[in-house]
Amino acid sequence: MQSQLSELQKLVQNKSPQEIIQLFFEKFKNRIAFSNSFGAEDQVITDMISKIDKSLKIFTLDTGRLFPETYDIIERTSKRYGIPIQIYFPDALQVEKMVNEKGVNLFFESIENRKLCCHIRKIEPLKRAFQDLDVWICGLRKSQSITRNEVQIVEWDENNGLIKLNPIVDWTEEQVWAYIQENKVPYNRLHDKGFPSVGCQPCTRAIEKGEDLRAGRWWWENPETKECGLHAK
Repeated sequence: MQSQLSELQKLVQNKSPQEIIQLFFEKFKNRIAFSNSFGAEDQVITDMISKIDKSLKIFTLDTGRLFPETYDIIERTSKRYGIPIQIYFPDALQVEKMVNEKGVNLFFESIENRKLCCHIRKIEPLKRAFQDLDVWICGLRKSQSITRNEVQIVEWDENNGLIKLNPIVDWTEEQVWAYIQENKVPYNRLHDKGFPSVGCQPCTRAIEKGEDLRAGRWWWENPETKECGLHAK
């Protein structure tokens, strides 16, 4: 796998995100998919995919605690591009057990509780989405937070046993929004209300001017812990 990874890393050098996505889709066909959380970055990639090949699978995770604005953008995106977005839900019995044992808002009590909630609502559904996949496409960018400054365009996801592709990893926030405006890409309306990053409703807030882009995610924790496990190294 290391030799294949090195070969793929060489192939993407000096290529645009669109060229990278197309290259990987041609190589992996039905064994590649895009995980869309409907933030600005992911909407950019969705627009790119729609212009490359609409048969490339796009999926999302519905944790059951999303903002109304997020459900709205899921619907608007599917209609705009004519792409069926596959939605994965957490196991109802696991959620029921967790909430009955630890409370509805358990994640405020400890990092362990918060990670348990993320595991049940995000990680387990994600693993189901990964069945029969070799590559997953993500909208990660290095400048989003200190937990992401070493992310590469092509990397091996040890936790999930597949290749992770981050085609806009080196883009700035300005590049993301320039693309959205130029291509009239639909985006989550919460971005206009001070939410640069949007996750579950109880765990996301708007940020103040000068704060880190991920400051609104799990704001009661230290910056070093602000990942849900989807992108653990």
